[in-house]
Amino acid sequence: MLQGPRHFVVVGGGLAGLASATWLSEAGARVTLLERRGSLGGRTISMPLPVVDDVPDNGQHVFASGYENVFHYLDSVGTREHVRFPGKMGYRFAGGDVVSASFHNADAFLRRVPGITLRDRMGAMLATVRLLAQSLRQPADLDAITATEWFERLGMPRSVQRALWDGITIGLTGDKPDLSAAKPLADLMAVGAKQAVKLRTPISIGYPTVDLDTLYLAGARRVFAERGVDVRYRAVVRSIDVEDGAVTGVTLADGERVAADAVICAVPVWDIKGLLDQVPGHEAIYRAVDVLQPVPIVSVNLYLDRSIGMQEWGEVLYDSLGVLEQVWDRQKMHGRRPDKNYLYSTTVSASYELIGMSNDEITQTQMEILRRYYPEARDAQVVHSHVVRMAKSTITQHRGSDGARPGVETSVRGLALAGDWLQTGWTITMEGACQSAARAVEHLLGADGVRDEAGGPTVTLAS
Repeated sequence: MLQGPRHFVVVGGGLAGLASATWLSEAGARVTLLERRGSLGGRTISMPLPVVDDVPDNGQHVFASGYENVFHYLDSVGTREHVRFPGKMGYRFAGGDVVSASFHNADAFLRRVPGITLRDRMGAMLATVRLLAQSLRQPADLDAITATEWFERLGMPRSVQRALWDGITIGLTGDKPDLSAAKPLADLMAVGAKQAVKLRTPISIGYPTVDLDTLYLAGARRVFAERGVDVRYRAVVRSIDVEDGAVTGVTLADGERVAADAVICAVPVWDIKGLLDQVPGHEAIYRAVDVLQPVPIVSVNLYLDRSIGMQEWGEVLYDSLGVLEQVWDRQKMHGRRPDKNYLYSTTVSASYELIGMSNDEITQTQMEILRRYYPEARDAQVVHSHVVRMAKSTITQHRGSDGARPGVETSVRGLALAGDWLQTGWTITMEGACQSAARAVEHLLGADGVRDEAGGPTVTLAS
């Protein structure tokens, strides 16, 4: 625990910043959290809709069973109970046929896909073994080829790649397999396998049973109030200040200076340029801005006048990549009572074409797909549609981008970085954000973090 009152400033109120401030205050630190916007949450927020008297999210979040740091954060703010792992999802075909299967039993789905032969399935099993082996002991050129090229080299049948692995790649890396480098996919497959062994838990996907504000923010606000965390909104940071190799605080856009013994900079990659100009070696950190490209995701909250007959809480639509990939039943997930309408959320990752359409065009496109896959949706009417465009929802790593993601530590004493774009072993995920926060806090609370005027450590790690 801390052995003296020290002031920590956290820049950015997204998930990495929230976790950093929570864990610093947990250790007894005096914390100031600076957020440039008028609310906390970053890319993990709910969006009240008075027109339908509801609070949908800005996009559906799901959890991997291998997440640890996200769950540590939820434990810290008291909302871990709101995540459920049902053990399976649905895979739906046009016309209404649906298969329920666990994540690690994809063959149950492949057996139902038209055109996939027994030979294809056997070939896919062998290729998947090779994929896992090469994820754990990676060839040197995985950063130089795309995921599609890697699948071909592994001998993955094209029919299985199209039916299964293209969707997995988009879900894990956030981008299309012919654009994403193979290495990010391999890295995540390796982390997932290691976590499954470590936690003795089969790989599975879960979901929150409450809205994102309740899950991430309500508990954090309570913790901040109890521990005296000073949250300042509309506080735009212009620079992080450094003197004699140590951080001294931050300067705001209006000229105000906030002194600090240590700073965690937890801003998105596209907001980092300019903040670290006083940090030796900042050019290498800024390189990430040019190399890591934002990827758009479009989500639609569809309020319908009837049920569309979903079998599972979440269903992946076969052969619809780039148009509508997943559908989420918020009645099943949240125990929502459809007294006035039924809420279904849809997700389109790497939505390069869709994001430029109008709201009406996007809604019409989504409804056309739903009517094709769900017989009960054919006569459904839209009560209200809420389109969420997130042009910078996630980040992709194209070929040649390996090494562009810096670590949490910097060359400056008392300064650490946090954010999903940093090197954590995960792709751009909630877990990556929280893991970076954990590493940043541990670094600054460790013997090599904050030091007093005599050069000795002022903090020690809790046992």
